[in-house]
Amino acid sequence: MKAIIFTKYGPPDVLELREVQKPTAKDNEVLIKVHATTVNRTDCATIRAIPFFMRIATGLLKPKKQITGTDFAGEVEAIGKNILSLKVGDKVFGFDDSGAESHAQYLTAEEDNAVTMPNNISFEQAAASPEGAHYAYNIINKVNLKKGQHVLVNGATGAIGSAAIQLLKNLDVNITAVCGTKNTGLVKSLGANKVIDYTEEDFTKSEDKYEFVFDAVGKSSFFKCKHLLKPGGIYISTDLGYMAQNIFLPFITPILKFIFENKKTIFPMPVNIKRSLLLIKSVIEQDKFKAVIDRKFPLEKIVAAYKYVETGQKTGNVVITVNHNK
Repeated sequence: MKAIIFTKYGPPDVLELREVQKPTAKDNEVLIKVHATTVNRTDCATIRAIPFFMRIATGLLKPKKQITGTDFAGEVEAIGKNILSLKVGDKVFGFDDSGAESHAQYLTAEEDNAVTMPNNISFEQAAASPEGAHYAYNIINKVNLKKGQHVLVNGATGAIGSAAIQLLKNLDVNITAVCGTKNTGLVKSLGANKVIDYTEEDFTKSEDKYEFVFDAVGKSSFFKCKHLLKPGGIYISTDLGYMAQNIFLPFITPILKFIFENKKTIFPMPVNIKRSLLLIKSVIEQDKFKAVIDRKFPLEKIVAAYKYVETGQKTGNVVITVNHNK
């Protein structure tokens, strides 16, 4: 089968399209014929091993998993003897942020990392749905939001931000979205009540107050956004922040709550992928969620896809289509 391989860390040019052995499903796995996948921020960080300490999981000197990719959509071709929820022929989609090895014609996945696809979407839409919504969901559910409260989402047009807008809309909160000029119409269509164009206005200078500030692109900080929070408000970023401050501040802000007016930051660790996939499937079936797709590239052009994602200018998701024609 064809697969994208990297044997050393580095920029997208380390990626190679090769012929490799087709995998075989173990007792607790399914073999999936991949029709679509994506390139996302996680993939880009993985091939560069940034931040450095991620090598503890991915391999210190060279990658343990040499096939890239985290999102996927395709068809079940074979199942292990312990598989109960899936059968051969099922159309499935899934995600594994530790590495699904989905930039290939076939992959094997554990049962908890794949669920049957909604009937109302394509393979491309299915592949674009898990990653951003998984992270957005596992961040939003750490905040006890109530109807009518106010939320700001910075980076509202990335995979995570565009998913967050739609999931927050389902909670009936007031959403302020921060994005560039070209995407103001898009974020309004996704459910934003108000849009701040960052090319014309610095959202951190606003006098508006929020119960929750979600930095879905990791370009701000708790200290820059603290005055935007109401007393008891929460700031969450998808990034570690300067000197990994977002890991340490969740321990510091509760202790010094009198100094910070009970404002705090949280750094969630999203681990329950199966729960996320079932939630994503449900909201898709209810027409309450649709992944935003920016561009599509064939598997053979994946280096160009990585380079585009690394520009930081993508809107929503970049999809990779996988051809099985001989």
